[in-house]
Amino acid sequence: MITVAPARSWDDVQVVFGKGDPERCQCQRFTIGRHEWTAPPWEERAARLRDSLQGLLAFDGDEPVGWCAVGPRPSYPLLASSRSPVPFSGRSEDPSDEGVWAITCFVTRKGHRRQGVLAALVAATVPYARERGARALEGYPMVAPVGKEVIWDELFVGAVSSFEDAGFAVVSAPTKRRRVMRIDFGAGHEG
Repeated sequence: MITVAPARSWDDVQVVFGKGDPERCQCQRFTIGRHEWTAPPWEERAARLRDSLQGLLAFDGDEPVGWCAVGPRPSYPLLASSRSPVPFSGRSEDPSDEGVWAITCFVTRKGHRRQGVLAALVAATVPYARERGARALEGYPMVAPVGKEVIWDELFVGAVSSFEDAGFAVVSAPTKRRRVMRIDFGAGHEG
């Protein structure tokens, strides 16, 4: 059974990241921008994540098996950039609104994929953000093509079906396969 809890252990996060793309990225793609992302060495990206550790970890028993980055949308400056993979064109809201939280990244360890880790993480983001005062929560998943294998590089933002299952609705479709999905917690919400 998969359980999810706020990330507290840096060692557990690094176990999930393992080797490869997650280890190199350190979940910094949306925090430091497109061009700056390639400049700092991975140690600097890791230090940035460790210093601002906000997110959730999924566990299979005591074993860390998944990660999700979630926090106030302004924590992810690339989202508001004109070069963002999730453009704000056609949306009238302020991208720097601290009351809107964003889910930007998922990592599931090899050997634990296709076992409900992503769905458990998406579902857990809803109470996590709401309890911390978010008025709304957004994700930026991809539409998985029917009958095709999807690689991690495409689904590190999640799959539309997991967001739908957690109660998110499509706000916009900025590209053929990208969706902006959102859940609002209501105007009268108190943190």
